Amino acid sequence: MTSQINPNNINGAYPVAGQDNNSQGFRDNFTNTANNFTFAANEITELQSKAIVNTQLSGGNALTTQNNMLNSPLINALISDFAAVRVALGTLTGAVTVNYQTAHYYTVTTGSSLTVNFTNWPAAGQLGLVTLEVTVTNPAYTLTLPTSVSVNGAGIQGWTPASGGSSPVITFAAAGVYTFTFTTTTGGSTVTISENNTTLRPFNASSDLVATGNAASLGTATSYFTTATTATLAAGVSGQTKVLAKIGSGSTVVTVANHGWSGSGTATLGSQGAACTLTYIDGVWICTGNNGATFA
Repeated sequence: MTSQINPNNINGAYPVAGQDNNSQGFRDNFTNTANNFTFAANEITELQSKAIVNTQLSGGNALTTQNNMLNSPLINALISDFAAVRVALGTLTGAVTVNYQTAHYYTVTTGSSLTVNFTNWPAAGQLGLVTLEVTVTNPAYTLTLPTSVSVNGAGIQGWTPASGGSSPVITFAAAGVYTFTFTTTTGGSTVTISENNTTLRPFNASSDLVATGNAASLGTATSYFTTATTATLAAGVSGQTKVLAKIGSGSTVVTVANHGWSGSGTATLGSQGAACTLTYIDGVWICTGNNGATFA
């Protein structure tokens, strides 16, 4: 804005020394001086309430109010050294609220299965972006998302889409840290999801040696056994493929949860080279390849 203060309406040469001076000149100078003080006070007050500052003003608004841009545009700016606010939610059970107005980066640790709720997305036509980092302590825990999260879910490992009124759910293959970014331009009515660290625990090019009595890892493509052992295999992630292989002598019996064949749910690898491929389909493990394994 243009300042209303006018330094030129005060006559600095008045009164003239050594002669009578009209009192009107005094009155004009006093009036103009008073008006300029009023203009100055109003303009300073407006700056104190509206300007963006880097430290607290004496008598000004609190910085959280002072530096609120109120959805005003910042145009043609060259920026550096910006940081996003991070909210560490700690270990939670049940509901997780991600408030867009509070921060754009949230971290949470699973104390149980979690259900995420988003609030205060920006208005439709503006891009809202928030990142959620989830530390999964137990692969039995799931992450349930709002039904509005409906774009790009098929690209997420462990994704079960919303169906019949249910919400989308992410099932994790292994404990670890998983990071997801959510974006919307519709005020939150439709949200796109992307996973930031998809190579965290790849199913391919990975294997684990299972000791007797232990569980085969859900975070590796192959589990193998070198001695006569017993082992277990937990429920997997929809579409996951798991190879069980015997390298060495002796018989290995793997008890498989959610098995898709009749019987007690065991897969026996009786000799060197015996192996089978299991695929998790519609909530059960199905044998999709077999080389010498027996099922009961």
